[in-house]
Amino acid sequence: MPLAVYILGLSVFALGTSEFMLSGLLPPIADDMNVSIPRAGLLISAFAIGMVIGAPLLAVATLRLPRRTTLIALISVFGLGQVAGALAPTYEVLFVSRVVSAFACAGFWAVGAAVAIAMVPANARARAMAVMIGGLSIANVLGVPLGAFLGENLGWRSAFWAVGAASAVALAGVTTMIPRIPLPDEKPQLKRELRIYRDRQVWLSIVLTALAAGGVFCAFSYLAPLLTDVAGLDSGWVPTVLALFGIGALVGTTIGGRVADAHLFGVLLSGIAASTVFLAALALFASNQAAVIVLSFLLGLSAFYTAPALNARMFNLAGAAPTLAGATTTAAFNLGNTGGPWLGGTVIDLDFGFEATAWAGAAMAVLALLTVVVSLRLQRARTSSSRLVAGAPAAASGSTAVESAAASGSTAVEPAPASGSTAVESACTTG
Repeated sequence: MPLAVYILGLSVFALGTSEFMLSGLLPPIADDMNVSIPRAGLLISAFAIGMVIGAPLLAVATLRLPRRTTLIALISVFGLGQVAGALAPTYEVLFVSRVVSAFACAGFWAVGAAVAIAMVPANARARAMAVMIGGLSIANVLGVPLGAFLGENLGWRSAFWAVGAASAVALAGVTTMIPRIPLPDEKPQLKRELRIYRDRQVWLSIVLTALAAGGVFCAFSYLAPLLTDVAGLDSGWVPTVLALFGIGALVGTTIGGRVADAHLFGVLLSGIAASTVFLAALALFASNQAAVIVLSFLLGLSAFYTAPALNARMFNLAGAAPTLAGATTTAAFNLGNTGGPWLGGTVIDLDFGFEATAWAGAAMAVLALLTVVVSLRLQRARTSSSRLVAGAPAAASGSTAVESAAASGSTAVEPAPASGSTAVESACTTG
């Protein structure tokens, strides 16, 4: 594995830490900015909204730009966004800095995934993507708890300065270690790729991903005040519990990544069902300190156990549109990261208590389960239809094989892509 791939993983560590660290910083930010905790929680939604808009927009806008130069520009803007957040004199300035940082984060994900795959042979692409996703998991294990620790002891602004420093290290690595990646000989056709949105299964996948992510982050975004105000834990426990969530995420990603290729719908059903149970249990036993600690670990495990399957599902459906498939998945995840914290803040404002965020998250997870069932039924109907077509006399030589593969969501028998495009098309595990 080239060292440059690990540099991208380090960059994702900085990106992921910034995205998720506010879950442990909401109380001090709310106090310092003189706003309520639900309003401070909107900063999490602000980042997610930036990711939703930025992922497809920057995927298209940077399509014909040099990859290495684009990565340098994006990580630089991201780092400056962290500095702006650390210096923000008002809540409004902090809000804008989060949106700008999210735009840069979304663009880096889209371009970085393609670059990572382009630097390795075909039989190492999954490993390359695992390194990038591993950066996100380690951010939850180390970065987010460290941010909470810094916020507790040195003030919340110190966490932003720390991420800014990590971004500077990532910038140095990208500048010195990422090679020049040639652009594809054949330019992707955006009009052709937009056709993926005619498939209702693509829209179901977007809804599924948003609901699954939103259900977990509806509760996770307000985990710090739940731990201290409801469970009665000392604020010093917050970094430890966040680290346990991250460890669960790392374990879940590892298991889900190994199983999802062979049992995609099985992973989706079992993982989301588990998240539903854990969220309901978190609401029921929110005042029990031991239960909350254990459930935080289990919730991280179940949430990230489903992540590889959610990513693979979109690429199976939209493999013929590599430019937009990854961007669409990223946007879908962050739709959930936007809606979840918003819903959680709403139930808190209605005086239902912090434990009600887990009930609201469980409701979103139930809707996600129903979406999986609908998608599975449509998939089986489509597969049965394609088998009937495959058994009929072919209208043209070789046509039924491709039609059958398209119906089942597989890209195994698609014609070989144009030179240079496989790097993006094979990014089937990132999000």
